[in-house]
Amino acid sequence: MNELTDPVRLVVACHGGRGHTGRLAAAVRQGALDVTGTDVAVVEVDKITSEQWFQLDDADAVIFGAPTYMGSASAAFHQFAEASSRRWLTRRWQDKLAAGFTNSGAKAGDKSGTLAYFTTFAAQHGMVWINLGLRSGWCSANGSEYDLNRLGFSHGAAAQSNVDEEPELMHKADLETAEYLGRRVATYARVVAAGKRALAR
Repeated sequence: MNELTDPVRLVVACHGGRGHTGRLAAAVRQGALDVTGTDVAVVEVDKITSEQWFQLDDADAVIFGAPTYMGSASAAFHQFAEASSRRWLTRRWQDKLAAGFTNSGAKAGDKSGTLAYFTTFAAQHGMVWINLGLRSGWCSANGSEYDLNRLGFSHGAAAQSNVDEEPELMHKADLETAEYLGRRVATYARVVAAGKRALAR
């Protein structure tokens, strides 16, 4: 295999909730596609098919997403996580890259609970977590609400959406932060894939 031409495969596995988290997923996907040589599939975990389970098995990286409800990921995502136990038994996702994103109505909204849950879920599968890798934005007199990572989360991309507004009105900075996460994971996936292929020679 040629590390310069063969694509790496990413899967965005998410529960879109009322549509806001689904829009974040689309932004993550777009960011990943900005990295040359990346194939990206989006899997709605509440509608997952047998074929999509195999897509997850074959992925180089999986980016998990769900809305934050009552301090953790949505019930639909938890159901998917429990259903992944067959993969856990066979260590099918061992050493894949993983990352995560979430959305809530409040600016803090206990989103750290969801991101921490994703990291634990990934760790149980033996996956390697990729954090957001950005300093907190919007935290100085010269800062702006349009800074990347305006809400100041480190484990993954976090967004805030007013509960009485449609997904089309999501904050530009949150969508751009999600795109940044997608690019970051895709970049690392290519580096890891190239290293594995070099070692296999």
